[in-house]
Amino acid sequence: MSRKFIALVLTAGLAVLFLAEGVIAQKADYPEKVKEIIAINFAREMMDGGYKAVNAVDLKKWTDAKKDMLIVDTMPFDASYKKRHIPGAVQIEFPIPEMKEMDDSKKAEFVKILGPNKDRLIVFYCGFTECTRSHNAAMWALKLGYTNVYRFPGGIEAWSQASFPVEASK
Repeated sequence: MSRKFIALVLTAGLAVLFLAEGVIAQKADYPEKVKEIIAINFAREMMDGGYKAVNAVDLKKWTDAKKDMLIVDTMPFDASYKKRHIPGAVQIEFPIPEMKEMDDSKKAEFVKILGPNKDRLIVFYCGFTECTRSHNAAMWALKLGYTNVYRFPGGIEAWSQASFPVEASK
């Protein structure tokens, strides 16, 4: 078997574990065929992006332990971040369609937010699993040389549904 096939199988398995924990499926009444599509799409994004994933429960454990990390909300400021975000998260908006290119000013803004430590733990999230803003951000962080990059696929919806605290901005 090829390494790529094995990686796909392992990544798909990880996605299924997220499903089992209820992180990917936003609604319990999603039919299995929809959950499968979501899981496979997430697995492909993870493989293509090269980042790792974290679920809501583990991310909450990291925040409670005050783990040295940067949490980045990739949703629009006024429409989302301003209303609710994970406590301590910083914000930079990314688009939903996969970004093939990034202009120099966006790169500079992104690097300024991420900071100079390329080995720092960085967690990206957006609204929910089917949103790909966090995929774009995680993928670009790796392209820019950051090495400890995670995506929290359930995003603010999974965080909120787990009854974890959120903050609002003025």
